Amino acid sequence: MDKKKHKKNKSAVKGFEGKRKQSGGTYRGSIEITRSGMGYVTVTDMEKDIIVRPQHFNTALHGDKVEVEVSKQGNSGRLEGHITKVIERRQTEFIGHISIQKNHAFFIAGTDRPMPDLYISADKLNGAVHTDKVVVRLIAWEKGKRVPEGEVLEIIQQEDNNDVAMKQILLQAGFSLSFPDEVMEQAERFPDGVSKAEAKNRRDFRDTLTFTIDPVDAKDFDDALSIKKETDGSYEIGVHIADVSYYVQPATALDDEAYSRATSVYLPDRVLPMLPERISNELCSLRPKEDKYTFSAVFNMSAKGEVKNVWLGRTMIHSNHRFSYEEVQEIIEAGEGLYSEEILLLNSMAQKMRKDRFKKGAINFSSQEVRFVLDENRKPIGITIKESKEAHQLIEEFMLLANKHVAEFMGKIIVKEKTVPFPYRVHDRPDEAKLAPFMAFARKHGHEFDISTPEKIASSFNQMLKDAHGKPEQHVLETLGIRTMAKAVYTAENIGHYGLGFEHYCHFTSPIRRYPDVIVHRVLQQCLDKDPQIDKKMEAKCKHCSERERAAMESERAANKYKQVEYMSQFLGEEFPGVVSGVASFGFWVETVEHKCEGLVSLFSLSDFDDFRHIEEDYCLVGRRSGKAFRMGDKVTIKVVAANLEKRQLDYELVLGHLASTEQKVLNTGTSLNKKRGNSPRQFGEKKKRKK
Repeated sequence: MDKKKHKKNKSAVKGFEGKRKQSGGTYRGSIEITRSGMGYVTVTDMEKDIIVRPQHFNTALHGDKVEVEVSKQGNSGRLEGHITKVIERRQTEFIGHISIQKNHAFFIAGTDRPMPDLYISADKLNGAVHTDKVVVRLIAWEKGKRVPEGEVLEIIQQEDNNDVAMKQILLQAGFSLSFPDEVMEQAERFPDGVSKAEAKNRRDFRDTLTFTIDPVDAKDFDDALSIKKETDGSYEIGVHIADVSYYVQPATALDDEAYSRATSVYLPDRVLPMLPERISNELCSLRPKEDKYTFSAVFNMSAKGEVKNVWLGRTMIHSNHRFSYEEVQEIIEAGEGLYSEEILLLNSMAQKMRKDRFKKGAINFSSQEVRFVLDENRKPIGITIKESKEAHQLIEEFMLLANKHVAEFMGKIIVKEKTVPFPYRVHDRPDEAKLAPFMAFARKHGHEFDISTPEKIASSFNQMLKDAHGKPEQHVLETLGIRTMAKAVYTAENIGHYGLGFEHYCHFTSPIRRYPDVIVHRVLQQCLDKDPQIDKKMEAKCKHCSERERAAMESERAANKYKQVEYMSQFLGEEFPGVVSGVASFGFWVETVEHKCEGLVSLFSLSDFDDFRHIEEDYCLVGRRSGKAFRMGDKVTIKVVAANLEKRQLDYELVLGHLASTEQKVLNTGTSLNKKRGNSPRQFGEKKKRKK
């Protein structure tokens, strides 16, 4: 890849937010309101935040995108300013309780960030009474008015703490819990089935063998595969994707809401969809034995998975069967079952494509997905590990193939000597600052890196992963290796996808749950119609979708952590083997082997034993006197000592049997002293330092 082009495009990925406006000392950024009530506006490329005092918030709330005008420079050298405009609300729905006094009602938010109470008129109470816990939407806050107005959306059952916690996580990330009435009405107006008039505009695959492969509990089936043998011995393989853009038209309430959300959010016990269920689970879901509108990438391929020809366009399908991943895996392993001949052939093609992809520079990080087994009340009662098997890889490879070829097609469309604005999915190469300490760490385990070219770096990663497979350091090298990687984002500036080894890549295959895929379908159809449009707001749309994706991922992590704490709370006082999964100056994290639940072993709990220092380049803590080290990947035994659901925190203590006998004696002495003093390590929280 050309280095100059790469450098230019990398800067473009940052987007337009945070740039200084031409008018002078006015900036755009996001405001963080601390628990004390002070505000700080974070502006891209500025070293220090701009201070904003509460009287100058101008209706801004925590997390909002704002415009701030600098008014002075304080004695400390920090800039101070006032909010001139709220550009975009991060959160418009809140959980709290209703307070009714005489003829008026107020909503008091249950948040640790200061915010004003919302006035609720009698006709907006929606049946709520005094002290009810509710979800409220901010509906108006006129400039100059001290009191914002709201309406009650939902009354929450007081005893369901889990439900409140999950909803709070979603709301704090800026996701609405329900769809506006106008959006629901629009979704309900679409008729069932397909029309003869629309069928004439599409390539018909209804007589071709077609099936879906999805998780056993899935309801929104985005994609299907079709297969047909040609007379010349080659195969026609269709990757058929739900045609969401047929229903979700630009400049409609339905489209505005989908864009605002930009993604579905998958929590352990629920899904918050991007689109109403009428669209996601009924009209667009590629359910078996139903005619459906699709947008397809159709490949003419050899039995070895070599692509000879590609056709892109709108289609109609009729799925013959709905498979789960587990069912397909059984067919692959047994070599027999429903449509086994077709499934085995597709799997053979997929494995050949996968092998070829890694040869060409894709990085082969393995992945494990932890899932909670829930009871009827959505309480975690068990944990399962989902591993990527050949059934998953079958679907993955054909989806990657479709995404790549759509992006390659779009990269060739030139209008006025420029490519058409398009939402590419890009992944930058590893950051040198993060790569250097990782390489030094890998070298200590006998793994050398060639960093002469991006391709050589990828090859070194793959060789390391291959050589480390099955060895004690495998998990830590994989974990740290992933952390050195840049985050994939959406952008109109194509710099390629480093992790996949593709020069062109986009998201085409999941429009039910990702808004960028909807944009891809629209722009692709314009180009197929020979009528490409120049969307000057494409980069801003890409940035918005990337931000919403990050918010969804943070919500999913927070919800998983809540479930971990909820699950491990039943084991207080019990001991489990674990692996050191992270190290910081204030302690180290341990993930239990059995449950994959992570908690913090505070450095304070070991402070009487030794004075530990953090060796950042070795990812470890080392005792100054004893030389005892705790490194990522070390096996330890821990005791569960605290589980705080409100803070989503697990506290572990190291079991003394893990230490050598001489070290035990020292630590036992320290523990006895702690008991005499009445101190517990758990009384000394790390506050803000707890984050990795």
